[in-house]
Amino acid sequence: MGEKISVIVPVYNVEQYLERCVESIINQTYTNLEIILVNDGSTDNSGKLCDELAKKDERIRVIHKENGGLSDARNRGIDESESDLVGFIDSDDYIDSDMYEVLLKNLNDTDADLSMCALYDVYNNTPEAQVTNKETWKLSSEQAIRMVMEAKILSVTAVNKLYRKSLFTDLKFEVGKIAEDAFIMIKLLDKCEKIVATNEKKYYYVHRENSITTQKFSTKFLNVIEAYEQNSNIILEKYPKLKDVAQTRMNWAYFYVLDRLLLDDNYNDKELENKLISYLKNHRKDILNDPLFTKGRKIGFIALLLSRNLYRKLIEKRGY
Repeated sequence: MGEKISVIVPVYNVEQYLERCVESIINQTYTNLEIILVNDGSTDNSGKLCDELAKKDERIRVIHKENGGLSDARNRGIDESESDLVGFIDSDDYIDSDMYEVLLKNLNDTDADLSMCALYDVYNNTPEAQVTNKETWKLSSEQAIRMVMEAKILSVTAVNKLYRKSLFTDLKFEVGKIAEDAFIMIKLLDKCEKIVATNEKKYYYVHRENSITTQKFSTKFLNVIEAYEQNSNIILEKYPKLKDVAQTRMNWAYFYVLDRLLLDDNYNDKELENKLISYLKNHRKDILNDPLFTKGRKIGFIALLLSRNLYRKLIEKRGY
């Protein structure tokens, strides 16, 4: 049978997506699974649906808890898991039938602590194309950190990965934060002796219809900057050769927060707006010379240097 894998699925108000997600786990070619559905205080029929799904497959275990957020649900799943390998799937996403077979084979072939695959971005129920040239890499912590920080092939997402549970002995997802994956991933990779990664896409990351242009801004978005400041400090201390990509992510985080602030017409905080813009202007040379930023992002940044109103119109049009 091979080693058992605990697949942890936090569930909160996703009744229209949950069955597709769970079916994709049930139908894995690797069958030695423990499927833990953590109902995080859902107010729709998700909790009832969890119980119904558990009747269909004895590998499914349901935990009902008060709402504590995604990180709290994942942490509860880790604590309740009975195997030495864990994976996470978000309940509105789904996976290829052989995802865990591929991740586990790569993990065992390289004696790694963490195995990663790439993901499909899914917009309007249409996944992007699979890669034409499939590759697998055996990585050191430093190499893996560069790869996820560059985010060209893999990123800090927690979901498209298989972990040795021992990595979480003294690490937990931060409760009450957004960007929870960014807060923990660099710490996890830093703990690894070996990491294995493939560019083959096996995870379907579903983007909901709610556009970022309609999202309400809150100061929680500042968690994104906080996460990458934390990551930058780790990198500067332990992996100074990665200073460039740490700065890229800091600049990206400031853009991310600024865009969401400017796109919410009902939120007005000129002091914060000025602080964000000032940081980006102070790093103009880094941004304009950075090959990881797209041509469109650089044109947008030049617009910002000229006029924030012009920049706002651009991001409204582009939906950065």
